[in-house]
Amino acid sequence: MPAAISSRVQMPLPIRLLVVLIVTCWVQPSNILAQEPNLLVIQDVRLIDGTGRPPIDGAWVLIQGDRITRISRTSFKIPDGAKIIDGQRSVLLPGLMDMHIHLSGGRGLDGSDWNTGRRALHGFLYSGITTVYDAGNNADFIFDVRARERAGTIISPRIFASGGVVTAPGGHGSSLSGTLINSWPEAIPLLDAHLAHNPDIVKFTFDEHGWGTRPLIPLLDPHVMAQAAAYLNAHGVRTTVHTSHEFRARQAIMAGLNTLAHPIIQGPVSDEFVQLMANSRTPMVSTLTIGEGYSRLVEHPEFLDRPLYQAVYEPSLIERLKGSVRQEYAARAWTTWMKVMTPVAQENLRKIHAANGVIVLGSDQSAGPQSHRELELMVDGGIPPLDAIRIGTLNAAVFLGKERELGSIEEGKIADLILLGSDPLVDISNTQDIELVIKGGVIIDREALDLPANR
Repeated sequence: MPAAISSRVQMPLPIRLLVVLIVTCWVQPSNILAQEPNLLVIQDVRLIDGTGRPPIDGAWVLIQGDRITRISRTSFKIPDGAKIIDGQRSVLLPGLMDMHIHLSGGRGLDGSDWNTGRRALHGFLYSGITTVYDAGNNADFIFDVRARERAGTIISPRIFASGGVVTAPGGHGSSLSGTLINSWPEAIPLLDAHLAHNPDIVKFTFDEHGWGTRPLIPLLDPHVMAQAAAYLNAHGVRTTVHTSHEFRARQAIMAGLNTLAHPIIQGPVSDEFVQLMANSRTPMVSTLTIGEGYSRLVEHPEFLDRPLYQAVYEPSLIERLKGSVRQEYAARAWTTWMKVMTPVAQENLRKIHAANGVIVLGSDQSAGPQSHRELELMVDGGIPPLDAIRIGTLNAAVFLGKERELGSIEEGKIADLILLGSDPLVDISNTQDIELVIKGGVIIDREALDLPANR
């Protein structure tokens, strides 16, 4: 475990539990999983539980196995054999959840770059991201990685995945192992083949482009989309949809799509749409970072010198970003367009959130530090830090339909937690001041992850 917090963990005599040492290889389950049920007590900590309720100071939390079994405002008798984590001067949050990534290593059709994917997963865990949803990838690659994570044979956040997208022939994302449909009921066997992968969520794309600097492309027929979405829901699978315009988002909601994979970025939303989002409680993923990142790199490349980026990003990548990629972005009209429109998207999210809509954290990228940037942009756009934390935890679980299991620090829920050295309610950037990461009741050895921070 990190040396900075090793003094916080006490081993009460006469029983000392074996500290789980996590290694960097893909497949060595005996080294990754605890051999006996975990028993942890986090004592005297400032608790932000992810529900949006005010923080609790001096809280005590008991973890047995992979579950949170007790939360108390006062001390309690510590069970024999428990590992004690001193939470004084620290803040306990649920593990963060990024509900829109595209895991590196699988975007090419060969899907064979395992090392890149492994390091990206390690980077998410190092950054306190304990759950991710991959919103489009090479199906063979991402479902194999998901199977390894669920078997406990790789070091990884929890992985939920769609595989390829469902869209019209030639539609957005159709070139990457997509399921291409244009009529009903002819789409049924294609959807059955997609369902054979057991996707957690099926992602549709419903965007004809023509905005920013993008050319027009084919658009999925909304009636076919509605029938396909109903068919998937009837088979127990949730849906999400890539949209960028209020009109298309309205159509998607009316067609029965469960969630929206992006905010509205083509213009300000109407009051009527805000009310629709509030009344329907349709989760909308934030994905501000992907657009803001162009001008941020051009104008403020020094963000790459921040500790979390230095810890996770390969030095060669940082050099390339500051050099050739920055020059490329500076020359693109797309960079200027996204700089202008990102504040519009921020305000759209703020309005929907203020009306009690469900905003969800998602970065549309494949690096843990960018998930934290998403929180910064939401707060910069007017969403209070306490609410932003819920957006990155419990609301993300709502997006998955897993809010009874994940997303908050409540008794009976899975023990995915992060311990911070400073208060994110004072400065949301403090979510990056990570002292400890716990997934399923197991302390992650951040120093053993295959990242630049540990070389």
